[in-house]
Amino acid sequence: MKKRNTIKELKKMELKIKERQVNIAVQVLPFSKEYDVYPIVDEAIRIIKESGVKHRVTPFETVLEGQYGELMEVVSQVQEVCYKSGADSVLCFVKIQSHRSKAVTIEDKTEKYDK
Repeated sequence: MKKRNTIKELKKMELKIKERQVNIAVQVLPFSKEYDVYPIVDEAIRIIKESGVKHRVTPFETVLEGQYGELMEVVSQVQEVCYKSGADSVLCFVKIQSHRSKAVTIEDKTEKYDK
């Protein structure tokens, strides 16, 4: 039978969430009465690229890889740039994958398809 760790032992093993390497998928859907939304999305992607975090742009969302706290700051900046670029409102969908004891990478999910 597998030994169960005590809560104290588990706490020692776990990183705080802001320090964990995670994947965050972010999709922004800006709405504007005045402006075309594609250039607004382009500005959101520019913010991600300029952040320096590892990322992969896909047709529906962009996947980020890095420390949770840093990535959530990028998500915040992405929303702000949408407003600065003319959005009246923004829907921002965020998916997060984390793991208790190991880093989460984009390649974990896509490597076999990248060949």
